[in-house]
Amino acid sequence: MEDGIRPGAAGLHWVKSSYSGGYGTECVETAFTVDGAFVRDSLNADGPVIRLTPMAWARLLTGIRDGKLR
Repeated sequence: MEDGIRPGAAGLHWVKSSYSGGYGTECVETAFTVDGAFVRDSLNADGPVIRLTPMAWARLLTGIRDGKLR
């Protein structure tokens, strides 16, 4: 599996974020494996998928929680 943006990841169990917009906007889904987290736009399930290593996922969540990313 390659890092970064790649074609859709078939066979993963996708979960829609509870923070996704209720009006069909800003919909993000994640899937987790032992290799890390996958993120995609739920409105474009066949579109690009970003794979994050466990460390990158943790840093992303920390950055969001600390208000460094919006």
